[in-house]
Amino acid sequence: MLSYYTGLQIIKTDSMAEDILQDKDKLKQAALAYHAQDPQGKIAIAVTKPCASQLDLSLAYTPGVAEPVRKIARDPATATLYTNRNNLVAVISDGSAILGLGNLGPLAAKPVMEGKAVLFKKFADIDVFDIEISAASPEEFIKTVQNIAPGFGGINLEDIAAPHCFKIEQVLIETLDIPVFHDDQHGTAIIVAAGLLNALELQGKKINTAKIVCVGAGAAAIASMSLLKNLGADKDNILMIDRQGVLYSGRGRTNQYNAPFVRDTKALDLTEAMVGADVVIGLSAPNVITADMLKSMAAKPVVFALSNPDPEVHPDIVHASRDDVIMGTGRSDFPNQVNNVLGFPFIFRGALDARAKQINMQMKKAAVYGLQKLAKEAVPPEVIAAYGGKQLQFGKNYIIPKPMDPRLAEFVAGAVKQAAIVSGVANI
Repeated sequence: MLSYYTGLQIIKTDSMAEDILQDKDKLKQAALAYHAQDPQGKIAIAVTKPCASQLDLSLAYTPGVAEPVRKIARDPATATLYTNRNNLVAVISDGSAILGLGNLGPLAAKPVMEGKAVLFKKFADIDVFDIEISAASPEEFIKTVQNIAPGFGGINLEDIAAPHCFKIEQVLIETLDIPVFHDDQHGTAIIVAAGLLNALELQGKKINTAKIVCVGAGAAAIASMSLLKNLGADKDNILMIDRQGVLYSGRGRTNQYNAPFVRDTKALDLTEAMVGADVVIGLSAPNVITADMLKSMAAKPVVFALSNPDPEVHPDIVHASRDDVIMGTGRSDFPNQVNNVLGFPFIFRGALDARAKQINMQMKKAAVYGLQKLAKEAVPPEVIAAYGGKQLQFGKNYIIPKPMDPRLAEFVAGAVKQAAIVSGVANI
């Protein structure tokens, strides 16, 4: 239940909140008032040690602070003992791909980065500094992050446009000794994969034989299809589609990042690609999938329409077209929300707890399997209560856990930490 002032009224009941959420004009006003309410923004710094006496201040700063400085200078590993580095993540953006709003610059990205900080703290108790970088080139961006990295236990890259995001992440992974993770790529991929594995199981299908259509060829799409291949999907069963149509041999207009998904196929556009498909995953734009396309899919299909807030096809159209489908969206007002908050806080929690040098494929797969497993567990009453008392049980309308499930720390963070240890990238 909300209880803050929105500029419209004091929001005290769920019904009042629902009224705002359903009215776009009221929602805009409420969002602006929410962010402007004193203190402005959404995050602040808290002091974690006593500061009530002269002795406290002398220990916090000079002369006492000199002792941990000397310790760290002699042994850099002790920074995790004497500073907050191992629980501090930098959420970094250049504002070149802000949500669905496009390239609006680093300053306009700050509300989103603060929001990311809220989610890190709320779900995994990880502290965040949001950092917005004005950089003229990927190389300048990379150099800036490299220069500030010593103060952090991990780097979360956010809202950086493709193709620059690929180079930025890869160079930083190769040159830094802390986890670097582009959530728009891998966070999305992990949740997509977990939901898809469970959906296919319910539909009586397997990942290695499923025919998959990916609508979109950007960062999230490429990462998602790459992870699915690592989980057993057959590359020859994946058709990837961009604005010009299917990525097929001889078409041209591909790049080094989506080139691995070029296929020998007679299907040239989305309509042709959807015929006989077991799965369609939308990571593109609103309203590009039609009812006729849905009807042409194989029996018992899986449809993930993840464009947000307006999906590639509305759930009402999907369910009116056929009754054997399992559907997921990026929205919270429909079942099976594919939500990155199920992933990144707990992935970083596991990586930080392992003092990992990177987030590798083994850790990503561990997160997928953790989410897949948790969705099959009995849902505790407090989680059901948090979602309006609706029954939640593994099935067509519940293929992935809910973000408020407290067991995510155990099933995801714990699995990621163990995978870091087993794969040799942990420092504990």
